[in-house]
Amino acid sequence: MIHNFLFPLLVFFQFHISDINSVQPVGLIETPLGNIYILFHEQTPNHRKSFIQLAEAGYWDSLTFNRVIPNFVAQGGCPDTEEGFNDPEYLLSPELDSDLTHIYGAVGAGRDENPGKVSATCQFYIVQNPKGLHRLDGDYTIFGQVIRGMDVIDQIVGIPTSAENTPIRPISMIVKILQMEEKEIDKLKAVDKII
Repeated sequence: MIHNFLFPLLVFFQFHISDINSVQPVGLIETPLGNIYILFHEQTPNHRKSFIQLAEAGYWDSLTFNRVIPNFVAQGGCPDTEEGFNDPEYLLSPELDSDLTHIYGAVGAGRDENPGKVSATCQFYIVQNPKGLHRLDGDYTIFGQVIRGMDVIDQIVGIPTSAENTPIRPISMIVKILQMEEKEIDKLKAVDKII
């Protein structure tokens, strides 16, 4: 039997716990052209955790969008180098899910042509092709979705590039993790109506 004086405390803790449960991490990429917000997929917990850890450590804050191709992707993080694809600190087994595909605004982990489809989590890319890139489905881990800021990605891929698809004018980034309630996330989604 619950004593009357305990009931208000139980109600308080119930509401408090439900408030905590409704908060989830959202990635924020700040660029000179505007902000990009990313919602993470629950089906890829290891990639989600890795992105959050790298963001909170400030890993990307000295890096840029280093490879941009119109109607393809905007890629950021460590450069496409042998070291970037082989450093064990950043390698992660794939988390492939048939429900997560390369639609417009999908966020995936970069990798080289390794047969195990192991991700280099120090890199990420955002699908910029409005029709998606479904030929990549099942080969790369999709771990997030842009919920606001695809107009920024569209600007980034429109910048003149070198022969290696590197923007001539560097597009710097600062990556943060925000803790947001569902109603705040819904407001972000409502602006771009991507998902």
